[in-house]
Amino acid sequence: MTPANPLLAGILLTIVAGALFAGMDSIGKHLSTLLPVMQVIWGRYVVQTVVMSVWLGATTGTRFLRTTHPRLQLTRGLLLLACTFLMYQALSRVPLADATAVLFFTPIVVTILSVAVLRERIGLHRIGAVVAGFGGMLLILRPGMGNFHPALFLALIASVLNAAYLLLTRRLAGQEDSASTQFNTTAAGAIVMSVLVVPVWQTPDLGTAFLMLAIGLIGTLSHFLLVRAFRYAPASLLSPFLYTQVLTAAGISLMVFGDPLHSTTIAGTAVLVASGLYIWWRENRARPLAPEADPGTRAEIHPGD
Repeated sequence: MTPANPLLAGILLTIVAGALFAGMDSIGKHLSTLLPVMQVIWGRYVVQTVVMSVWLGATTGTRFLRTTHPRLQLTRGLLLLACTFLMYQALSRVPLADATAVLFFTPIVVTILSVAVLRERIGLHRIGAVVAGFGGMLLILRPGMGNFHPALFLALIASVLNAAYLLLTRRLAGQEDSASTQFNTTAAGAIVMSVLVVPVWQTPDLGTAFLMLAIGLIGTLSHFLLVRAFRYAPASLLSPFLYTQVLTAAGISLMVFGDPLHSTTIAGTAVLVASGLYIWWRENRARPLAPEADPGTRAEIHPGD
């Protein structure tokens, strides 16, 4: 059933999804103090893969198990797994707001890789936005300052891997069945983590097990809401509203974890968000605002697809 105002519905769903992703990462940060990071990621991936398999099986039959690009799907899934691993390693060491802000360097990296790998041409305006984005990143990282934490570089590497994941998702769009792409987002990671988690496994108590279940369910729900949002409005229009994740992460970091918000982090995040929004505006100002043909293959700029 289509809502009376599809555009508004898409925006609201995107905002809720961004806030839920921040909540998911905050649970992951807390769980990393109770369990090995590998086990936290295992729970995240296995729960989403199981839930997604049940849902896709009920709605598409066995179609989601077939893929025409197995190598690309495998590479894409492993890139996201590596991104998630580095991000959660960073979350266990640095404030949630700082790590989330660094991850949102992804749109800048996507622009850079589009030039270096896809040979796309960009003008002076977007080059300026990329340079400004680097400046914002330096403000967040605070290299050479007393409160600089090297773990922030893990989040920075994660943003590069996330950008590569997004580029592969863009390549698969229109070439691969959306159900297959949704399933393969976490399937490979779930298999890999089920092997790697064995040596570090710690049997969780009931409360911790509930949080492990919650992190996977929240990730699945967030992804579902975002895919639904893309059915109501184009991804090119909704993408800026995903910055809700940064704002929510800052609030959770301050109120739940008691992390200080440094002035350089606030300034750097503002510059980074402005740069990402400007790049989005330059890329989409001439495009018609029509819904995407295959929303299931669209990707988000966060580590918990």
